Amino acid sequence: MWDEAVTKYDFGPGHPMDPVRLELTMGLVRAFGLDRELEVRAGRAAGESTLRLVHREDYVEAVREVSADPGVADGSYGLGTADDPAFHGMHEASALIAGQSVAAAEALWRGEAGHAVNFAGGLHHAMPGGAAGFCVYNDAALAIARLLELGAERVAYVDVDVHHGDGVQAAFWDDPRVLTISMHEHPRTLFPQTGWPEETGGPAAEGSAVNIALPAGTGDEGWLRAFHAVVPELVEDFRPQVLVTQHGADTHFEDPLAHLAVSLDAQRAVMEACHELAHSCGEDGRWLALGGGGYAVVDVVPRSWTHLVAIAGHRPIDPETAVPGSWRDAVYARTGVVAPGRMTDGRVAGFRDWEGGYDPADRIDQAVLATRRAVFPLRGMLA
Repeated sequence: MWDEAVTKYDFGPGHPMDPVRLELTMGLVRAFGLDRELEVRAGRAAGESTLRLVHREDYVEAVREVSADPGVADGSYGLGTADDPAFHGMHEASALIAGQSVAAAEALWRGEAGHAVNFAGGLHHAMPGGAAGFCVYNDAALAIARLLELGAERVAYVDVDVHHGDGVQAAFWDDPRVLTISMHEHPRTLFPQTGWPEETGGPAAEGSAVNIALPAGTGDEGWLRAFHAVVPELVEDFRPQVLVTQHGADTHFEDPLAHLAVSLDAQRAVMEACHELAHSCGEDGRWLALGGGGYAVVDVVPRSWTHLVAIAGHRPIDPETAVPGSWRDAVYARTGVVAPGRMTDGRVAGFRDWEGGYDPADRIDQAVLATRRAVFPLRGMLA
């Protein structure tokens, strides 16, 4: 899913959510010729009735008001804050990004596509009644809500952004039709200070919210071990009709806003694992993959999300592949930064399988155990 106008989602100079990351990602997708091999669609902006599937009417109206006149933003509804400064066209740009995810979900449900990617999406912090964490409208939650409206009975959401997927969890906290799984840096050390293992869902949906809170400094082996110790087993048990995943690139060791130490190669390995889960656990392999955070806007984000597009399009790029010189030249001309030369960080994405046993003194294993013990019994599974 792509519309050049999504780059108008722009909080202004100096803000970490620089829309150049979207421009450069699409440029790299084109440099590899993926846009010629895959179908590129542009969805319409989400309308009022679609936005109301998740967001309150008064909040949408507030976004419209500050979009027309940013000067009236006073921090109410989370608009006009340091994280979410108001800007002209805020409503239109936000609704357009949401519309891409919703249109992708509709295409999957109607059988028009098996997989879809909206790397401009994944704005998972927006709440029903307010903006938060660089997110205005929660496209991930809106796509899921639209799937439910179309008749889906089981949707799994897997979020591997470094920050907790709090807005999506909140939207479906008491809905057993949606399984939300978030693997993130521990709330003790990172925004939004939620996503504890004990957060497991509302009274009508106990065990439907899953949180894997990893210690700062977690690297490739621990990150992959935690993912594989929790996510596949839960998704396989849930048997989703659609798998929705969020691939924030801010877990990377170069990201300036967080404290994990994950490589591009591990990120790619999880993308491959999600692709396999969509085919092995879901109906007809329906998979909607979204972007998310990611603030190393030249070195990391474009390569990470180009891998995502390639994997979803069944055109995987070998990590050792050289980055096209034409793209590197364009990046330097646009940003003055020398872009990476290969589609890898040169790491081997390996991990110890959970079935081989665990170490109760290991911090990663402690995090995994906390999650399994909190959630698995609620779902009738052995922790």
